[in-house]
Amino acid sequence: MAQWEGKSKGLVLGYKIFIFFINHLGIRAAYVLLLFVSFYFFIFSPKGTKTSFYFFHKRLGFSKLKSFFKAYKNVFVFGQTLIDKVAISSGLNNRFTYDHDGGGAIKKLLKEKKGGILISAHVGNFEIAEYFFSEVDINSQINLVTTDNERRAIKEYLESVSIKSSIKFIVIEPDMSHIFKINNALSNNELICFTGDRYFEGSKTLTENLLGKEARFPAGPFLLGSRIKAPVIFVYVMKEANKHYHLYARVAKFKNRDAQDLLKKYTESIEDILKKYPYQWFNYFDFWDKSSE
Repeated sequence: MAQWEGKSKGLVLGYKIFIFFINHLGIRAAYVLLLFVSFYFFIFSPKGTKTSFYFFHKRLGFSKLKSFFKAYKNVFVFGQTLIDKVAISSGLNNRFTYDHDGGGAIKKLLKEKKGGILISAHVGNFEIAEYFFSEVDINSQINLVTTDNERRAIKEYLESVSIKSSIKFIVIEPDMSHIFKINNALSNNELICFTGDRYFEGSKTLTENLLGKEARFPAGPFLLGSRIKAPVIFVYVMKEANKHYHLYARVAKFKNRDAQDLLKKYTESIEDILKKYPYQWFNYFDFWDKSSE
């Protein structure tokens, strides 16, 4: 089972072409172009295709033929979320509709200013969560813990066409200096938001069952979340039809100071989300331990 390397694929030209389509022909036109681009990546990115096929065939139990077509749709939906991210971040958020399920729990934490932990996953379109949060976080109390491994040229271009968010970012650093920034934010009673489903080589991990098979998860979010005296909320932003997004927020109920129990509740929440949105699992690496298969 391989850990995630923290890199995204793509070329600046590709992003520019899609942004041209979005701005001049509309988001739906960009989706049409995506049909062909998705097929290209489906054929010529065998590692990602293989992991998607495994997810549908082995973890969800579909036949090989159905899993093949579902893996293509999975790549297409992933591409749609990337287009949506670019559109929303460049100021076209009014082209989309949104609703919240449990968002009041986040607003309550912000209002009480007691701090807390938000844990999400690479399902749906978590990267646009900052635009949901911006609507309720007028005092910049939310910190997203993230990596900075996007290819530099792509990152610089996307930043040049994006509207700056009020959300603060804490970048994971090799020297572990991000730990001090996280502790400082928590000391200021701010919210820290992690993704809990990807780990890096050398980092401490925990193991838990997900969809009938053991997988490894980064220990940090669950060790921290189980020990602080503040609520932990699972948060997912899921794409629905007709350019609509749905934010789910659920307060985690777990045994105090029990990181393993918090992780178990987390994997159960992911399973519930994937039952509703099976095409929105976007972990394109060897997530599960396949040694026994």
